[in-house]
Amino acid sequence: MLETSARLLRLLSLLQIHRDWSGADLADRLGVTPRTVRRDVDKLRSLGYPVHATTGTAGGYRLGAGAALPPLLLDDEEAVAVAIGLRSAAQGSVEGIAEASVRALAKIDQVLPSRLRRRVEALRAATVTVDSRAAKVSADALALLAAACRDRERVRFEYTARAGEGSAREVEPYRLVHTGRRWYLVAYDLKRADWRTFRVDRMRPKEPTGPRFAPREEPDRDTAGWTARRLAVDQYPYRARITMFAPAQAVADRIPPEYGLIEPLDGGSCMLTMGGDRLEVMALYVTMVGVEFRVHEPAELVEQVRATAARMARAAGGTSDAGDGA
Repeated sequence: MLETSARLLRLLSLLQIHRDWSGADLADRLGVTPRTVRRDVDKLRSLGYPVHATTGTAGGYRLGAGAALPPLLLDDEEAVAVAIGLRSAAQGSVEGIAEASVRALAKIDQVLPSRLRRRVEALRAATVTVDSRAAKVSADALALLAAACRDRERVRFEYTARAGEGSAREVEPYRLVHTGRRWYLVAYDLKRADWRTFRVDRMRPKEPTGPRFAPREEPDRDTAGWTARRLAVDQYPYRARITMFAPAQAVADRIPPEYGLIEPLDGGSCMLTMGGDRLEVMALYVTMVGVEFRVHEPAELVEQVRATAARMARAAGGTSDAGDGA
């Protein structure tokens, strides 16, 4: 009986990991026969778990949505991650879920083993949250997009671009990327026949999602790196390469990934690759990082840095000769 109960818990855990499982895969994972899997699925159904089954070569088992949320099985790392995520959400990082996060966090804290509670409390005690000016996103929009990425379902939405113009989009969603300040959706834009990144706070998704689509080969295995390059460089008319005479980590602490890509050169310098719409803004931004630097390209930015340096020197009552430090 204990062995059967343990196997049922293991089966339930597997069904909660992936959306679809074949009977053969489940039997292999559990070390039993497909017939035993069918019996165990029937037992889960008798306990109220909505396990759906389909026949045929592509058939299998799926844990569906029921009338009430069934108990979730979390391992240690998942439980800590959920508790930490709920604490962050309770502080208002995602719009509209702070109160619900507090209630869910209370339930998690009540059942956390002491060894895990100590890990969560240590992080909480060592963390100070500063009120962020970053645009907040709808929790409903995040949930809808995450489900569409998981289930490979198309998404339609109204989008407001950086310049303010609006457009209707239909995409195949693949990944949600969080930079620490904003949420982005990486998707294949069907009308433009190209990969795009969309700020989630500028999206107004429509329901229902669908139809389902066959996965494409993604533009890069490193989704986060690809997204950072799109945000920091590729979308702008001006693209700059600048040597920063400071350690890479020190520069990274001052420049968010969506504003510039940083590659170490040696222990005391790094290469900053960034993009921009206006040369004067780029010149001022790199100056405000607060370290010595040298602009390699584009030539227009080199001239802009020289002009800015000369203007600053005149404003301070010094010489207008900016030298060749750029």
